[in-house]
Amino acid sequence: MCGIIGYIGKRSTKEILLDSLELLEYRGYDSAGIALFPNGADEPTIRKIAGRVSNLREVCGDVTDEACAGIGHTRWATHGGVSDANAHPHHHGRVTLVHNGIIENYKELIKEYNLKDQLLSETDTEVAASVLDHFYDGDPETAIRETVKVLKGTFAFAILFSDQPGKIFAVRNVSPIVVAMTDHGALLASDVAALGVHAKEYAFLPEYHVACLSSKGIIVHDEKRHEVPLQLMTIDWDTSRGGKGGYPFYMEKEIHEQPDAIKDTVSPHIVNGKTSFAEEGIPDSLFRENQNIVVIACGTAMHAGLIGQQLFHTLANIHTDVAIASEFTYTNPVIKPGTLVIAVSQSGETIDTLEAIKFAKKKGAKVLSIVNVKGSTIADNSDYCIYTHAGPEIAVASTKAFTSQASVFYLLAIHAARLNGLLSTEEVAHYLDELNRIPEIITQILDKKSFIQKMTNKFLSHDQAFMIGRGLDYSLLLEGSLKLKEISYIHSEAYASGELKHGTIALITNGIPVVALVTQSALASKEYSNIREVQSRGASVLLITRQSLYKDMNIPEEDTFILPEMDDLFMTFPAAVVMQLIAYYTSSAKGYDVDKPRNLAKVVTVE
Repeated sequence: MCGIIGYIGKRSTKEILLDSLELLEYRGYDSAGIALFPNGADEPTIRKIAGRVSNLREVCGDVTDEACAGIGHTRWATHGGVSDANAHPHHHGRVTLVHNGIIENYKELIKEYNLKDQLLSETDTEVAASVLDHFYDGDPETAIRETVKVLKGTFAFAILFSDQPGKIFAVRNVSPIVVAMTDHGALLASDVAALGVHAKEYAFLPEYHVACLSSKGIIVHDEKRHEVPLQLMTIDWDTSRGGKGGYPFYMEKEIHEQPDAIKDTVSPHIVNGKTSFAEEGIPDSLFRENQNIVVIACGTAMHAGLIGQQLFHTLANIHTDVAIASEFTYTNPVIKPGTLVIAVSQSGETIDTLEAIKFAKKKGAKVLSIVNVKGSTIADNSDYCIYTHAGPEIAVASTKAFTSQASVFYLLAIHAARLNGLLSTEEVAHYLDELNRIPEIITQILDKKSFIQKMTNKFLSHDQAFMIGRGLDYSLLLEGSLKLKEISYIHSEAYASGELKHGTIALITNGIPVVALVTQSALASKEYSNIREVQSRGASVLLITRQSLYKDMNIPEEDTFILPEMDDLFMTFPAAVVMQLIAYYTSSAKGYDVDKPRNLAKVVTVE
């Protein structure tokens, strides 16, 4: 959460900061601000405002472009409400800084350093700036190190000192900072998404290392103040994104990018007609010796894990649990020898997942992570890592990241089943053929998106909806329901259809929309009985099914979407795209900002 940018170089600092903040706005959009330190000035010029980066641009109109250094921030509020005063950067004495994270002991620091009457905001960040100024005696690195010793919590700081023109300092703990050199200057950011416009390579700043950016380059010192080289990685996808590509929202663009994202994720792992993870150095023994799997993830990534759970059960006969990362360490999880932990995170920075990984490793588990960002903290803390190739995902509501993560679980389950002798050569070939068909099948769904758009009219006059399904359909509907909730603000719940009669059918009232997903052959007849149950109580049903399972349910054609045929196990992919489009069109029709739903941020780096 929160986007950080810093720049020093030959180009317009103001414009680079503002443009970069727009690229980072999915990390938080409660307020935004920049600090510019022009050559020859005694203090940085600060502009900040509650609202979007577009609002910040307006208040920066009178600010000169001549700046040798600058930092910027887009905020997701934690401590203190959404206001101009609480927006970053925060300035105290000789220190100006921006912050991503949470300082847990800020109240104690206020008392210890007698700061109560000096603070102008409600934020923990201003407290950190004040403490840093307290320790500052002209040596930035010493002051930074003394400050972080007394801080409890997570932080990524970009810092300007009033008597250090032409320099930006940075330090972090857990919350990420990436740095890059370009032909026109040096950059730092909380996310590689802000760097790809300018740089071809980047590096993650290691924890508790101090970076100094200047026109001469980037110098990084470890905790013993030894200079360490940057571990550079290539930016292998276009972080500039070329805008929205003609789509009204990034979410729609990213839905359309799913065929390529899945193909790019799957293709490297099919070699000579077999699954392979040799490129990642993942030994076959990982799935022969570990016959207990725990998937750790949050939100959408957890829903991908639920699909993975059923695949490991069905194909590989491996006991698999799915744990909510934020709850994992507090529930006394059983981690025994032979347990493999699979962690899933789009950003590779999700703090709850990271802390769960660290806990699992202390218990002796091997950790395999599925992430989208090379060199991310979760990848760095895992024994093995599989990268999805979804590219940058800007809309807060995840689409292509979800289906790419799911595709990795399909590969892993097929791989484990093959290694353990549970699939014949012919069965492996069939499942891999189905995986390779997914991009084509998704394209067929996208060709019918106008029909899905018309179906969503049913949601517009309701503030709640329900979704019912069984087996894999239920797992997928948990994700579909989340999508509808987070961007259209409709109270939506997904239920396993067999549970309706155990209480939840009491919520069905006349005319309420119910999405029924029916793709699993063995469960279809039971599911149709459940549809009749909600119909008889007045529900207005939207049916999503396949031609081979379709029956006359007295559901109008305009309320029925027929999916392309695939093997039962793979029907999650076409169904997922339909559910994404239902949420997208509902939100768009309601006039909401689809990409930036209220109260949410893309990357969760605070507990």
